Amino acid sequence: MLPYIAEFLGTMLLILLGDGVVANVTLNKSGMKGAGSIQITFAWGLAVMVPAFIFGAASGAHFNPALTIALAVDGSIGWGMVPGYIVSQFAGAFVGACLVYILFKDQFDATDNPGTKLGVFSTGPSVPNMPLNILSEVVGTFVLVFAIKGIGQVTGCAPGVEKFLVFGIIVSIGMSLGGLTGYALNPARDLGPRIAHSVLPIKGKGDSNWGYAPVVILGPVIGAVIAVLLYGAIPW
Repeated sequence: MLPYIAEFLGTMLLILLGDGVVANVTLNKSGMKGAGSIQITFAWGLAVMVPAFIFGAASGAHFNPALTIALAVDGSIGWGMVPGYIVSQFAGAFVGACLVYILFKDQFDATDNPGTKLGVFSTGPSVPNMPLNILSEVVGTFVLVFAIKGIGQVTGCAPGVEKFLVFGIIVSIGMSLGGLTGYALNPARDLGPRIAHSVLPIKGKGDSNWGYAPVVILGPVIGAVIAVLLYGAIPW
């Protein structure tokens, strides 16, 4: 049970901090409105790192169904744990997004643009092109998972240093590829908050853009599985 609780709490914290920075930077009447993409990118890296420190020993700090599935594919975890992990991750993402709405309700009410409101919760493409959008998520998630596996090649690190390396991986992907699709890299990170957006009483929220869902499901899962298969095929 502890791994599932850890995945729930860790993913909730991930979304609270990650979606929180987007709200902080983009919504009207926020004290940090206009701080820009650099703050968002660094804060998302920290949003992954902080719960990883707290819950890494308890659950492995996946917080991502694509990573969970990939680790089951390569035998790092048993398939029997996958459903519980994924349910916990989606539930945590949903609750984290609801907390962001509660905290920033006045700022949501003061913001007129429905796209800005949806952007707090979920990702979206700068240029809608589903094949290329999926490919962007495949490549970004491949880099994420391949690099996470590759941390095992680093020897002599003090315990906990790998969490700082994950922060660097997230920031690097965001800085280099984030402008294409918002680098979801994680079905729960996008769809959990998208569900929250669809059910919360957000003033003037507009459509939740469920037609984009295949991008954030297929891209991350495909990219993560390719990464572990390639990593396992290399004679290190």
